[in-house]
Amino acid sequence: MIRIDGLPEEPLAAAGLFHQHWLAHVEEKLGEGDVMVALDPADHRHRDWRRAIARDLARKNAPRRINLVAGDDAVFAAFAAYLAGAPGITGQYLEGDGQGAGDPAR
Repeated sequence: MIRIDGLPEEPLAAAGLFHQHWLAHVEEKLGEGDVMVALDPADHRHRDWRRAIARDLARKNAPRRINLVAGDDAVFAAFAAYLAGAPGITGQYLEGDGQGAGDPAR
């Protein structure tokens, strides 16, 4: 798992910072095996860039698996356990809130 926190609240700034400071590191780790990227929760404005990162990295690095997840530490542990038993899931952005699912209205 790669834990990324401290991204800006503004979506374009967050996406830019991810690309500038984290993308190379994530791709390097994908060269070693499957990766789950753990992000702080964010509102709905961040979904598009997060989904695009997950999708494009999965396509580029197949058969390695990559998924981005958002939530807190308990959510990360739950997603890691779920993804470990679901070898066909890759290229997804998943949100969790500790209650079983993310808030679709956010």
